[in-house]
Amino acid sequence: MDFRKALLHAILFIFTMSSSHFKAFFSTGKIPASTSSLSIKEQIEAESRVEHVGLLNAVEDLYEGIVIEMKESVDSTEFIPSLRASIVKWRQQGKKGVWIKLPIGLVSLVEPLVQEGFRYHHAEPDYLMLVYWIPDTPDTLPENASHRVGVGAFVLNSNGEVLVVKENSGGFKGTGVWKLPTGVVNEGEDIPSASIREVKEETGIDTEFMEVLAFRQSHRSFFSKSDLFFICMLRPRSFDIQKQDLELEAAQWMPIEDYVNQPYNKEHQLFKYVAEICRTKAKMDYSGFSAMPVAPDSGKETYLYFNNRDFN
Repeated sequence: MDFRKALLHAILFIFTMSSSHFKAFFSTGKIPASTSSLSIKEQIEAESRVEHVGLLNAVEDLYEGIVIEMKESVDSTEFIPSLRASIVKWRQQGKKGVWIKLPIGLVSLVEPLVQEGFRYHHAEPDYLMLVYWIPDTPDTLPENASHRVGVGAFVLNSNGEVLVVKENSGGFKGTGVWKLPTGVVNEGEDIPSASIREVKEETGIDTEFMEVLAFRQSHRSFFSKSDLFFICMLRPRSFDIQKQDLELEAAQWMPIEDYVNQPYNKEHQLFKYVAEICRTKAKMDYSGFSAMPVAPDSGKETYLYFNNRDFN
């Protein structure tokens, strides 16, 4: 029996299965009893449907997986048979994970896909990603992004003053604490660019990135995600503060000793360490990680962070 004939016979049974039978077939490798024997009429009707079914358009990834990017509207009664037939083919080819990128306009396909054994992977403003593991082996599909990345900016002027802000929202609202400008790194944004942008947005100060002084990792932070936070040193290129009213109560240049010696910094270990690192750096007794642009094989420029002073 040639491959096409074998494939048609395999799909024949799939058309007669419910979603639960379909999942049972792939988990056990056995055809459910209710679909293992068909009448001649049922076989003829099913074979006719099989001849007309189309396999889904998909691309292969680098890890023996399949990626389907849905773009056009389709009825689930047409889509699910094609999906089942495609999974049969991909299983025979030894494929593993199936990724379906579903635009928000095709939300009606979510329930049928979940019934077929797909699960949520992640969501963005304009699409939902669902995944399915084909082989009878442990699912090794990578989880959704596990970390959020933030930056804090240590901006020191030639007078030994550090740029600090008071926030009017969040956990620091009403505390009177003067802190470094902070923010979240956007998707596709480098740490140096993010730190420069955040300082500009909050205070109107133009800066130049110098180095990463330290970073902190924490867990179960924002919607149970882990968090990476980078303390960056920047050199000011302007000095006239233009405070962002939406997020800040105040902003100023503060003598670094006044910043370090705030009661809050002394009472909270993490902030104490950060303040001490900044003071030590101001005395030129500390070297952080410089950002070295490199061009990997992918051709996309990236940054390698390392201690440049001790490297040479």
